[in-house]
Amino acid sequence: MRLKPLHRPICHSYSGLYAEQDLTATRTMDVKLMTLVAAIMVTLNAPPSQAKPISLVERCYCRSTVSNLPRSYIRELRFIHTPNCPFQVIAKLKTNKEVCVNPEIRWLQQYLKNAINKMKKLKHGN
Repeated sequence: MRLKPLHRPICHSYSGLYAEQDLTATRTMDVKLMTLVAAIMVTLNAPPSQAKPISLVERCYCRSTVSNLPRSYIRELRFIHTPNCPFQVIAKLKTNKEVCVNPEIRWLQQYLKNAINKMKKLKHGN
């Protein structure tokens, strides 16, 4: 009768060590690939949103305004009223520079009241 050894002989093979490292690297690559595929699937299957892209036309011209601009510096005024932006007043200065003026300035409010009254008189006069 032949006796079986109780333990297997220990073999210090480096090929087994490399095989384990390759298996670990393959598993991490599989996890990364599955994560990427899942992210792409979620993105593709997301319901369409109601948000609209902002075009250049819909952006407000005046991002900031000046409040201390004397009337004597101004050559002309332009008034812009768009649905998505507050009332905007653009002043072209005598130096040909354009600045946005705060529409709450007292002299500008008086100017607008006078212009509206003048338009009403012209409308009723015809």
